[in-house]
Amino acid sequence: MQRYQVTKVIEFAYGHRLLDYDGKCRYLHGHNGVVEVDIDAQALDRLGMVVDFGQVNDVVKTWVNDNLDHRMLLSRLDPVVPILQGMNEPLFLMDENPTAENIAKVIWTAAHTAGLLVSEIRLWETGTSRATYRGEAWGE
Repeated sequence: MQRYQVTKVIEFAYGHRLLDYDGKCRYLHGHNGVVEVDIDAQALDRLGMVVDFGQVNDVVKTWVNDNLDHRMLLSRLDPVVPILQGMNEPLFLMDENPTAENIAKVIWTAAHTAGLLVSEIRLWETGTSRATYRGEAWGE
């Protein structure tokens, strides 16, 4: 079976910290993240594309910019949330700990909900560390 794949790369900056963690990530800190968005197809459209890169930008990059870029990504349970909210700091609150794995899943879910047939999201937290989330397979 033939399969095609395209990847769009999106960069953004964010801060976070992990609750109940013994390492350095228990402290508020920031990252220059890189998201790789993979979209698979078994056939190309009439123009010979899996998807237009501009459409991926319109959906995923816009969502990331509006929701994650230059924000603190925190667990709703983080005790610092009320303090930062009181200071009008930009936050993105998650039900889970804001690990790279959970952030990748949040991005996948947003893209999927917007109708993109995303097969995989890879979030590079640093130049040497990444997390991957593969959602449910499409049409298989």
